[in-house]
Amino acid sequence: MTQDVEIKDNHNTPSQSIISSTTSTMQHLKEIAALIDSGSYTKEVRRIARAVRLTIGLRRKLTSSVLSSFLDFALVPGSEAHSRLTSFVPKGDEHDMEVDTASSASSKHIPAELEIYCYFIVLLFLVDQKKYNEAKACSSASIARLKNLNRRTIDVIASRLYFYYSLSYEQTGDLAEIRGNLLALHHSATLRHDELGQETLLNLLLRNYLHYNLYDQAEKLRSKAPRFEAHSNQQFCRYLFYLGKIRTIQLEYTDAKESLLQAARKAPIAALGFRIQCTKWAILVRLLLGEIPERSIFMQKGMDKALKPYFELTNAVRIGDLELFRTVQEKFSDTFAQDRTQNLIVRLRHNVIRTGLRNISISYSKISLPDVAKKLRLNSENPVADAESIVAKAIRDGAIDATIDHKNGFMVSKETGDIYSTNEPQTAFNSRIAFCLNMHNEAVRALRFPPNTHKEKESDEKRRERQQQEEELAKHMAEEDDDDF
Repeated sequence: MTQDVEIKDNHNTPSQSIISSTTSTMQHLKEIAALIDSGSYTKEVRRIARAVRLTIGLRRKLTSSVLSSFLDFALVPGSEAHSRLTSFVPKGDEHDMEVDTASSASSKHIPAELEIYCYFIVLLFLVDQKKYNEAKACSSASIARLKNLNRRTIDVIASRLYFYYSLSYEQTGDLAEIRGNLLALHHSATLRHDELGQETLLNLLLRNYLHYNLYDQAEKLRSKAPRFEAHSNQQFCRYLFYLGKIRTIQLEYTDAKESLLQAARKAPIAALGFRIQCTKWAILVRLLLGEIPERSIFMQKGMDKALKPYFELTNAVRIGDLELFRTVQEKFSDTFAQDRTQNLIVRLRHNVIRTGLRNISISYSKISLPDVAKKLRLNSENPVADAESIVAKAIRDGAIDATIDHKNGFMVSKETGDIYSTNEPQTAFNSRIAFCLNMHNEAVRALRFPPNTHKEKESDEKRRERQQQEEELAKHMAEEDDDDF
């Protein structure tokens, strides 16, 4: 009985556990506020970046009562920012409000970084709660406040605000409304040398244009914008993905393939949705180039279900069966429409015909044009004439090595020679070597070191602080990457 009593005494009531969790979250937010305060005082951007990383780890624990208490702690009650932000936060439960807010910010100066951070954390909460109309109002207010500030210590938080500003308008279907504001913000970020803001806003503008299929305008902006320096891996992955989509629409398939594969390779493992989108476009680009993707691409962990329509499409292209291609196209039309890849799939019809014709050329040394039309399953008014023009174009493009006997209506295939006597193996090796060299050069360019490390000797305290930051960064990286993508 004694043991039973002790076990019952150790159990906490639900209200006590909620209060304990709320207090713990509030304490973490106070530590983050202190970190931002010190970063503002010393003008160290890395402290602000660390505060943002820690916040991403806490976003699932945020509640309305915690936010209200934190706003009372961080901002002066009754101030304009406090009144505006508290209006976006709904009232919490009674037991959630039992949080110590004795240490208020009424008696001290509030740094601009902490005020902007309050906008960021409220906006993060509203987006997670799917309250996009309130998020639109909050993000618009934060952008209006940012226009009056020009500090490099705010750039990290500002880039996140830009992202959620665009996201809230996209979720409500009003993305076109903010295009002018995004262009003005990008212009201001360029003049202020806000490099992270430039990259974020450039990607948001490209996404804005591509959302409405304005590919020409997107390319004009991309070509005239300052060179992308890739200060953020997430932003660089997005930029490569948008660049790959633009190149694909412009029929520059080789460059598009390189950009899309690089984006998928650089993206974190946690960003599964982003990697799936990159893989879908990369598969279509490779098919348009006449390549057949390996089966292992479709069997990647967590992607097999999403890539099933593209696997069946690839199988139809590989076989060269036009009827099977039409069936797959109709069967997964809703999926292709949702992915916005229908136009690319329409282009694939020519590749299916060409693949089927290549298979016929390999199988038959001589075949009549009516039989070619029958095997290709051409459903047209004059299939023989269409087959003749298709064969002639394939011969001219070098897809098949054959001749046409126009008088008798035959396609005569030539003997296939030894591929190793041609330049194809050399071309393949050259492309692989170039790929490895480019990857090495990118890895070297991506190396970053703290400034003046060769001049200053690291003290024990700085080393401990650096190691702690590295551990925190590794801990929160997966959650942060998952959020960003």
